[in-house]
Amino acid sequence: MPLVTFIIPVRHQDNARDWSKLKANLSQTVASISNQTNGDWRGVIVANEGADLPDLPEKFSAVRVTFPPNDMHELGKGSKEDFLDAFRADKGRRVLSGMLAAADSRFFMIVDDDDFVSSRIVQHVSENQNANGWTIDHGYIWDDGGNFLLGHDDFSHLCGTSLIIRADLYELPQRFEDASLDWIKSMLGSHVRIADILSQRGAPLTKLPFRGAVYRVAHGGSHSRAPSLMRQYFLNRGVLLKPRRLLRNFRRLRVLGQGYRREFFGGPRSNPA
Repeated sequence: MPLVTFIIPVRHQDNARDWSKLKANLSQTVASISNQTNGDWRGVIVANEGADLPDLPEKFSAVRVTFPPNDMHELGKGSKEDFLDAFRADKGRRVLSGMLAAADSRFFMIVDDDDFVSSRIVQHVSENQNANGWTIDHGYIWDDGGNFLLGHDDFSHLCGTSLIIRADLYELPQRFEDASLDWIKSMLGSHVRIADILSQRGAPLTKLPFRGAVYRVAHGGSHSRAPSLMRQYFLNRGVLLKPRRLLRNFRRLRVLGQGYRREFFGGPRSNPA
């Protein structure tokens, strides 16, 4: 029974603007996860039948699904709420398929297919195995190919790669067919709802005591279409009119040196920059 299973849901290939870019990013995410200092983990990638995946290392496996493409995948095809609702359903179904294939895991962490995680996560979990889980409130933002990281202190509301949760708290069904769509969307498809749900049940999550993940922005395949770090936090009119906020953002900048490369990107050889 692995201590932590990392679940990576991958969109239907028909929903990818550039599959070769998605595949390259996924390889980098896999390298990041594989860099854990504690080996008590495994990774599960959930992808559609026929999707061309990169070569996977030993601790990874692929779960193949037959879900149709998400017709609402692009923001602008309907209301924002319809877009988010369809996204939660599509992502949640994929996550559930991965979790059911790894139902013996002690903890789950859902990782977006273009993000990075700290190499210290599994070790921290191993030292706190009876915890309910953690929210990653402190993380970094990284421009695809850039040389800087920006510290972000409300990370769990920004990025989906921000939850480590004890598996039994999900109350997974025995079979996929037994899960209601509302449960799938709230518990597995949304990263902003589950912490409140668990808190109301008397199983609150705590804050991970270190910066635990990196959110990649400003790349062509991004589902969220998040703007570049410079545009959002430094060249934004709202920021430029508030010098204190601009100064605070500058103070949160970190050069992407060897230490950060080793912790989040799997070392200099697999560094994506």
